[in-house]
Amino acid sequence: MLSAKSLFQEILDDDESFRLFCSIAAGGESQGGWENGRIAALVPTGLRELAPKVARHGADEDKHGRIFNALLKQRGLRPVPVPYETDYTLLLERHGIGLAHDRLSGEEPLTERDIIVYLAHSRVTEQRASEQMRLLLRHFSDHPVLGRAVRMISRDEDNHLAYCHEELLRFARAGHGRTIQSVLRECARAEIRVYRDVSLAVMAHMGEVLRWSRVRGAVLAAGIHAMYAYEWLVGWRRMVSLRQPALRDALGTPAAPETEFA
Repeated sequence: MLSAKSLFQEILDDDESFRLFCSIAAGGESQGGWENGRIAALVPTGLRELAPKVARHGADEDKHGRIFNALLKQRGLRPVPVPYETDYTLLLERHGIGLAHDRLSGEEPLTERDIIVYLAHSRVTEQRASEQMRLLLRHFSDHPVLGRAVRMISRDEDNHLAYCHEELLRFARAGHGRTIQSVLRECARAEIRVYRDVSLAVMAHMGEVLRWSRVRGAVLAAGIHAMYAYEWLVGWRRMVSLRQPALRDALGTPAAPETEFA
């Protein structure tokens, strides 16, 4: 029977599929760490109070990249190059979502609108990350190898999402509500297309590694397309709503040393 747990368990049990999974995850997290680090350095003068939170966001993403690399090392595995078509963060940037890397590589300070775009992009992508980690948490929180990593990353992703909600609401109260909603909708529509394409690519690569039958591959692809149809019609709305989070100032303090993963 196909289920999220059985599918991921199969990927976990095979060295090559696990190596690909962790390499893709580590690459995306490390890229997110770099992006947030550059944004923190370029926050405009009038918004400097945000810089430590953006830097904390980036530090968390860097930590997640190290966690996935540590999981590989524990099994005596080395990372593999990430196939272009599976690179979620790169493809989002190629679709014009978020802040361009050319801009982040420079030294010119960002604008207030740039910060709103960054927060809106993060609100959408952190929704996805939070949901994915909660799914893994449901099935693998007590796993002897993955459990600690899943619990740690899931907590961080929830904090990132709370931070995005809180900061965007602050900008909305300052008169940027229309801009925020426009950017959120644009990001959400693009993200669900990229997520569909990346999911299909990842499943295709996993299918080759694990030698899935054509029927099984077709069933999984159909499921991905069905999820995309749902998200395109109504599911995108969960990515654009804003509400005051229960946890306030989620990134207002530096990461505690004990959260490091060895």
